[in-house]
Amino acid sequence: MKIAVLYGGTSGEREVSLSTGKGIVKALENKGHEVIGIDFQPHKLDEIISLQVDLVFIGLHGKFGEDGKIQGLLDMLEIPYVGSGVLASALAMDKAKSKQIFQLNGLQTAKSKTYEVHSDFSVEETSKDILASFTLPFVVKPNQEGSTLGLTIVKQEEQLEQALITASKSDSVILVEDYVKGKEVTVPVVGRQGEERALPVIEIIPKNEYYDFDSKYQPGGSEHIVPAELEGRLTQQLQNEAVQAHQLLGCSVYSRVDFIINEGNEPIILEVNTLPGMTPTSLFPDSAKVIGWSYDDLIQKFVELSAVEKKQVL
Repeated sequence: MKIAVLYGGTSGEREVSLSTGKGIVKALENKGHEVIGIDFQPHKLDEIISLQVDLVFIGLHGKFGEDGKIQGLLDMLEIPYVGSGVLASALAMDKAKSKQIFQLNGLQTAKSKTYEVHSDFSVEETSKDILASFTLPFVVKPNQEGSTLGLTIVKQEEQLEQALITASKSDSVILVEDYVKGKEVTVPVVGRQGEERALPVIEIIPKNEYYDFDSKYQPGGSEHIVPAELEGRLTQQLQNEAVQAHQLLGCSVYSRVDFIINEGNEPIILEVNTLPGMTPTSLFPDSAKVIGWSYDDLIQKFVELSAVEKKQVL
């Protein structure tokens, strides 16, 4: 097939996306595809509009890649692409909206509240409301951002105002939620819609205090235990809930679902990643290796699933 790979972009995850794109391009070439690599820039839409390809593989992360915007453009151009569509992408990117969907369907989430950053937004007044609503420690983060960018774990009151300022630089909506102490795990999901399966659960042991940007992307920044050393019942529950979350948002082909296992041994769902990282240190490929899928095989499987899904839609 002739496949265009979109990578780079303009979000805070640009460097990660460049690495993801490089890996995807190489894997597709190894599988015999003709590949066009595009460092996507919103002001250069002609590069997308003029594309003559069989499929687009989106290797973007964060805004303008993971939020449904590029998917909407490709839909209008009637160019098939790998992964979730506009609605699922937008819902997954909006942490507050996706949490509401999860709660309504019986998945356990951390208590949270959102605050809009508008012209008369007051850091002082917002801080007062947060302190009246939450008990320290709690998490302050942008509602629509990836890779923990703009996130602060607030342990002392004097940290709060700076945390709000930091989060507001990345988004017009700030999400505050209870800090859940426990094991960080993630579950990759892959498959045709309605026939998805969960891959082995991964436990993440970050070298830093929590799974921050450096822990995610620096070599040696975290340890991945695959499969996670959990009791069978809990493993099954995590896998079932990951598939359920993927389906509730209407995701397509693949996603990765993040959880915290709290001190009561209960899974607390954090978010669904519709375009999870595919760098050499990424989690999804680590899980796939356990069931015998090489990185190249994994990328090829996404292409094959996408071709089937788009044919069904057409």
